[in-house]
Amino acid sequence: MGNDQKRSMQQTGVTAGFDSFMGRIRRFISETMAELGRCTWPNRQQLFESTVLVVVAIAILALFVAGVDEVARIVIRLVTVGKF
Repeated sequence: MGNDQKRSMQQTGVTAGFDSFMGRIRRFISETMAELGRCTWPNRQQLFESTVLVVVAIAILALFVAGVDEVARIVIRLVTVGKF
């Protein structure tokens, strides 16, 4: 086999690999778009209710963490200093 033939086979292999890679990417994007089309998306009311729920849950969690932090501060101060 001559050098020209080897080069042409190498280019074909590289090109075939690139085409295969691009084909997989195209298929992935196509399947993803199809799956997104089958999804049930929330309407504006559902989205608003979920957002309010998340904000309220975060506020409750923040209050709980602040309470635990305050209790820990008082206990540590009592142990180390002996007074509030």
